[in-house]
Amino acid sequence: MADFILHHYSMSPFSEKIRVMLGYAQVNWLSCVTREMPPRPLLARLAGGYRKIPVAQMGADIFCDSKIIAAEIAQLSQKPLLAVENLDAEQQAYISKVDLDLFFASLFVSGTMTLNIKVLKAMSLLDIGRFLVDRINVGRKARVKAVSPLKAKAVIKQHIADLEQRLSQEFLFGAQPTHADFSTYHSLWFIHDLAEAPFLQGHPKLLAWMARMKNFGHGLSRDVNEAHALLAAKAEPRTIPETYRQDLLIGHTVTITPADYGCEPTMGVLVGANTERYIVARQDTELGTLHVHFPRQGYTLKAIS
Repeated sequence: MADFILHHYSMSPFSEKIRVMLGYAQVNWLSCVTREMPPRPLLARLAGGYRKIPVAQMGADIFCDSKIIAAEIAQLSQKPLLAVENLDAEQQAYISKVDLDLFFASLFVSGTMTLNIKVLKAMSLLDIGRFLVDRINVGRKARVKAVSPLKAKAVIKQHIADLEQRLSQEFLFGAQPTHADFSTYHSLWFIHDLAEAPFLQGHPKLLAWMARMKNFGHGLSRDVNEAHALLAAKAEPRTIPETYRQDLLIGHTVTITPADYGCEPTMGVLVGANTERYIVARQDTELGTLHVHFPRQGYTLKAIS
């Protein structure tokens, strides 16, 4: 079986979501650190236009979006509750809300001096400027309306109060964590651990839950460079089941684009589809065929030919 490679950077909230999930699932992984913003030449070769972080890789199979990455971790670890599609409608709706609305609100309330100092230590002034311009452009092109920065504090305070009330068990929806716990954790990690903002003070059940989540750690990982990831991609992508080949657009050139933000398309040939994911084949002159996996939910597929 191919190694699990995670392309990520340290301050990325969604990367932290996956890192902690890997720790909980006890899946060994390889860490390939990427830049905080494009251009990312390696990921452009692997995933086309897709610009969000993290991206996971197993050989020539590339996994975009934390939901698809989580589904792979669920399969590897035999922990089905990590996959969104295995959860009930209530949890799925909750995950959609916290991964979008609450995520943006958490960014707006995290502008502390502590976070600014950490960013200055991690990035050059030039890169900080580029990062800010990049994120402004992402916001302008977004197809969803984020919560107003003026309302973000009230939204986060209400979210935290709701979580404190919800936590009658060890985890948000029962005695063991589900994808919903990890979706909730990453935004609060950004607020509480990175920005060190005081929003969680006075919420003992939520702080205890945060400690339980943090105790999962990141599991066993080893650093690798981009050359290692490229070498790993020089493999045959895994076989696509026949059940994935029933869509009418199989064999057609398509683009697939996030429907919310970071709306850059990836082009390729649709080679697999089911109720949960699309698989697009891309060709690289050196690497050969790559299969790029996307979730159906939250993405727009468009036929080109």
